[in-house]
This record gives sequence, C-alpha cells and structure tokens, in this order.
Amino acid sequence: MERLFHQSSLPRAGSTLLQNILAQNPDIYTTPTSGVLELIFAARSNYTDSLEFKAQDAEIMKKAFLSFCAKGMKAYYEAITDQKYVIDKSRGWGIHYDFLNLLNPNPKIICMIRDLRDIFASMEKNYRKNPDKQDPILNWAQMRGTTVPKRIDIWAQNPPVGMAIERLGEIFRMGVDSKMLFVKFEDLCLYPEQQMHRIYTYLDIPFYSHDFDNIEQVTKEDDEVYGAFGDHVIRTKLEPVPSKAKTLLGKDVTEWIYNTYKWYFDQFGYKK
Repeated sequence: MERLFHQSSLPRAGSTLLQNILAQNPDIYTTPTSGVLELIFAARSNYTDSLEFKAQDAEIMKKAFLSFCAKGMKAYYEAITDQKYVIDKSRGWGIHYDFLNLLNPNPKIICMIRDLRDIFASMEKNYRKNPDKQDPILNWAQMRGTTVPKRIDIWAQNPPVGMAIERLGEIFRMGVDSKMLFVKFEDLCLYPEQQMHRIYTYLDIPFYSHDFDNIEQVTKEDDEVYGAFGDHVIRTKLEPVPSKAKTLLGKDVTEWIYNTYKWYFDQFGYKK
C-alpha cells in the first residue's frame, strides 16, 4: 500500500456507491464500513488510561503510540490487499481529523453529501419497508415514533443521521472542511465523469476511466447487523434519483428540515 485515503460521508448519501465505483480502478482497494477507526480508538483508550503507560516517559510513550497506530493501519491493509491505494470508509474520520493527522499527515478525506430532505426520506422509506416486523423506533404505549414528524425528530437527535449532521457542523466550525472534498450525491449521479475528475485531482493519483453503466458491488456488508436501516446494496447503473421527500415526508416536514438546517442548505447550495 502506497497511500491510505478516507471516506467520511453522511448516511444515505451514496458512500457505498462511490466506494464501488472507485473499486473499478485496479489500483484502488475500497472498504465497506470499516472497523479500523474503532481499533485505533480502543488502542487510544488503553494508552490514555493504563497505568503502564502513565508510569513511563510521556513523550516517548506518545511517539511510540502514534507509531503503533500508524504502522498498524498500514499493516492491516497490507494483510488484505497489494493494491497501491486504499480508501477506508468510516463516518468518524472527518470529525477526528486532528487525531488522524498525527497518524497519516495531511489526510485526504472525501465526504458524500445529499439534500437532507432526501436523507431523512430515505430513512423513512427503510422504516416502511418491513411492516410485518416490529421496529424499535415505534412505541404506541409511549407515543414514540408514531408519526412522520416524530420519527424525523428521533433520527435528527440520534445516530446515524443526527450524529453525522452534528459532526459536519463541527467540522465547519473547526475549519477542517477546507481540507476535505465534498461530493454531492446528486452531482455524482448527473455529472459522474466531472465528479470523478474532482476526486482524482483531490487524491492526486492518476485518473481512471470508470464504467457508470456496469457498477459491480464488491464491498460486502451483512445488513442484518444494522437492522431496518442497513441498506448497502447499490444500483448497477448510475443515474439520477428523483427526490421523494415531499411524497414520503409531506410539505410541512420538508420545510421543517430546511428551516432547522438552513446552514447546511446554504453551505452546499441546496434550494428551498
């Protein structure tokens, strides 16, 4: 592995699709939702709290720990692939940029974004997919999750959607956004060649001509572990996806989303 890149995208915004497009390039290895960040965090927790580390020279331990993590990530992927480039997908990389920068200096992080109204609509669509099964978000006795507005509020206050939006806001406050590449799902579907050129230019690697009509899914995830909202199956052909937000959510809810997250719509140029 010559270089490690990262994808830290919003949920329901085409991150799996992008990984599988990039995987067409024989020089690129792309991951499904990766656990590497969790491995690094577990190591950081022990490094921070264990008495054995506290009892030794702090500067030496810091140097050793960072080397352990950096070389551990490299070894992890060298055990999996001999391809030149790896793109590790995890929603946490962006918000933990400063820590990642210590392990992989000047990291390149791609973030897929999408109209938030359609992200919430996608959550609602998945919620409705299996009416034969009891969904934990719905509790009639407690009047919880019983309406579209209530479900939107739950998703807005909890992972994965609420956490992702909150993290993205903090990324902009911290100025990390200037070091990342944001790709609109809508633009990728409408102008794939243009958007892929942006990605390759940002990563600073040779361009590869992709086939957007025959996208093979090579990243595999057991969606059952994610419950009703686990949906990592992609379309084989890249084409525009019409918005279903107003149909699924209603005009009042879509307006609430726009007004609540106006900073997001202004930042990325989504119209009301």
